[in-house]
Amino acid sequence: MSRLRARSWLFAGSIACAFLLQLMPLPPLVEPFKPYWIGLVLVYWAIETPERVGLGFAFLLGVAADLLVGELLGEQALRLLVIAFIVLRFRARLRFFPVWQQSLALLALLLNDRIVMLMARGFSGEPMPPVSFWFAPLTGTLAWPFVFLLFDDLRARLRAHE
Repeated sequence: MSRLRARSWLFAGSIACAFLLQLMPLPPLVEPFKPYWIGLVLVYWAIETPERVGLGFAFLLGVAADLLVGELLGEQALRLLVIAFIVLRFRARLRFFPVWQQSLALLALLLNDRIVMLMARGFSGEPMPPVSFWFAPLTGTLAWPFVFLLFDDLRARLRAHE
């Protein structure tokens, strides 16, 4: 398998896994702790391969997520667009942070994502969510080192087989 094809499979497979993890049903008690997997994967690829992940890609990924999840059409598209814009804007700094500092930056990104989500849902007339609404950014922050190291390891293994 060619190097380009293997990288494309890793890219597409990671996005497909993020969609599957996002769609995975959890018990009601654990559901508020589910990280925003699509956002985490988008952040990784925006940091590592910005030529492949642009604002248009983030928007299309969000529309696909909206259609799959069945939420307000355009909500996740807006959320992922904002995330991608911020990551691409500060990519040069984020890329060279240690993983623990990237996790803190990701916490700020995910909290900002929740605020954008609150605004979008508020404009559609939904009531204020419960306090558990704010748990997902914390678990996303805790999941980031594992996501980052997993994808970095997979990419290093692909480079080693070239």
